[in-house]
Amino acid sequence: MIYVGLDLHKNFSVITMMDAQGKEMVKQKKLANDSEIVKLLHEFDQPVAVAMEATRSWYWLYDLLEEEGIEVKLSHPLKTKAIASAKVKNDKIDSRILAHLLRADLLPLSYVPPKSIRMQRELLRYRASLVKIQTGVKNRVHAMLAKNNITHDFTDLFGKQGKAFLSSLTLPEIYRMALDGYLSVLDELEQQIKVVNKKIVASAKDDEEARLLMTIPGVGYYSALLIKSEIGDVNRFPSAKQLCAYAGLIPSTYSSGDTTFHGHIIKQGSKWLRWITAEAIEHCITKPGHLQAFYWRLERRKGRKIAKVATERKLLEWVYHMLKERRTFEEMERIASNRGEPVSVSGSK
Repeated sequence: MIYVGLDLHKNFSVITMMDAQGKEMVKQKKLANDSEIVKLLHEFDQPVAVAMEATRSWYWLYDLLEEEGIEVKLSHPLKTKAIASAKVKNDKIDSRILAHLLRADLLPLSYVPPKSIRMQRELLRYRASLVKIQTGVKNRVHAMLAKNNITHDFTDLFGKQGKAFLSSLTLPEIYRMALDGYLSVLDELEQQIKVVNKKIVASAKDDEEARLLMTIPGVGYYSALLIKSEIGDVNRFPSAKQLCAYAGLIPSTYSSGDTTFHGHIIKQGSKWLRWITAEAIEHCITKPGHLQAFYWRLERRKGRKIAKVATERKLLEWVYHMLKERRTFEEMERIASNRGEPVSVSGSK
């Protein structure tokens, strides 16, 4: 077996190849990110295993190596301490360390979702990016109106009547040109968002896990697919607590001797899962039920911020059991009732 450490960058990769004894086979190579990498790995008459870090651009190379029948392992960047905490750090050293860790079976692995899940994530993140751009353009329009001391009474300035109002405004030439341009951009963004929404709805309708998640108050097609795609295979988490850790919703902990401190949540892992859970909680705590009661009890004692994070964590624990045991949100409510957990009535605090 030949063990390969591959330090991937945007335009090139640095490769180290060694045998089972840790002896480097050939001189380290710096190659462009193209077919030359596969050609080099196919030169040997022994099986080849490749270790590479989960950088921003790993998708294409991981898929290419798999298609070529080459074993590839994805290293978790934060857990690869031999690289992250090295005092002397460069591409060649990183590549060599990856090869050594792979050879010694000490490589901390990162989860690699199936390609279908990765493509689903890209679709959902694409929609999120369109909405973010849309919000930015709307903010610029609001700022332009403020500069010209223009007020309005529209609840939705960018609805049909609001757009008619914007189109009718008399403005200095440069502002009129800019506003017309922004309105054109918004029209195009709305069309693109409609297209991607249709794709998302079609995907969710055929997905059993997404349909289960849509039983959560406030969770629609987009939110359900985002939760599902960010979690991937729920069975990879031995417990609900580990899923919460993956979302960065557990408190940081420092322990020394008999002293233990708990700080803010760690905010590592999937920022998208953490974000969509926070969005869902805003709906859940307005509905009568166990999550609302849980939130109100904590809010009285510890304040809104701590109560909200704790309720997000509890919701994610419910999500874990919903996916793992194929249960609806209503079934989770019944289970909580059977355990004797307090339940709130809307309006009672």
